[in-house]
Amino acid sequence: MNSTSKTGRLRVGLVQLRTGRNVAANIELASALIREAARDGARYVQTPETTNLMEMDRAVLFATLQEEAADPALAAFRALARELGIHLHIGSLAVKVSENRAANRGFLIGPDGDIAARYDKIHMFDVDLPNGESYRESTAYRPGERAVLGAVGDVTLGMSICYDLRFPALYRALAESGAQVLTVPSAFTRPTGEAHWHILLRSRAIETGTYVLAAAQGGRHENGRETYGHSLVVDPWGRVIAEGGTDPAVILAELDMAEVEAARARIPSLRHGRRFEMAEGTSSHLHVVGASS
Repeated sequence: MNSTSKTGRLRVGLVQLRTGRNVAANIELASALIREAARDGARYVQTPETTNLMEMDRAVLFATLQEEAADPALAAFRALARELGIHLHIGSLAVKVSENRAANRGFLIGPDGDIAARYDKIHMFDVDLPNGESYRESTAYRPGERAVLGAVGDVTLGMSICYDLRFPALYRALAESGAQVLTVPSAFTRPTGEAHWHILLRSRAIETGTYVLAAAQGGRHENGRETYGHSLVVDPWGRVIAEGGTDPAVILAELDMAEVEAARARIPSLRHGRRFEMAEGTSSHLHVVGASS
């Protein structure tokens, strides 16, 4: 099934969630909103990071998680994509990969229900925020090692997750490898979201001349965490063309793939990258920086 029309347009839906600690309830809410997006004509639907579970207690997390093959959320969403005949991008699920490690893994599911692409979050969010919140993703999650492209009909997607957003080299590499749309399903904290969310997403779009789609978690969750929401669709010129609030909702937009080529023709920076080295005397850990030629 080709999800783009002859005019190169793709109708997309972002599902904003407030995922809690009950996996079955999370599946039910996400599924209802995915159905709503499909009813409204979306042929590609994206959910946020950690769609299946938001749990900060490590013991409870590992008592709840399943391996990919047995994960009930993945099975439900594969069946739903098949039923609706859509490309369903589950921004990420927490899935067990060993007794003491999980993967924060995104899944692009095709209209046939098959998994078309998997992406494990590369960058781990290990920080202490000024408001007292502390996050140590690396204590529970195994980082990914590979950048991943997926396809929705004739449209090429570059996959990423949340904290990856702060590492622009990843998005340049995805765009140079053919991505026309960059995806950033997220669960940004409220303080970091208020400060940086819009700026970073718009910057990634401008730098690469791509659409950026970012479904987000929003509001205060059962585990006490507060996420920023504001799911965004940004066009290749850096303009926000659709935005959510903080409550669970569907955000719809129409992508015109001709806009990607138009933006890249106006600012052809993807063709202008050059390799360079740091000058002698610079700290050794900065001695070589690469850019594409």
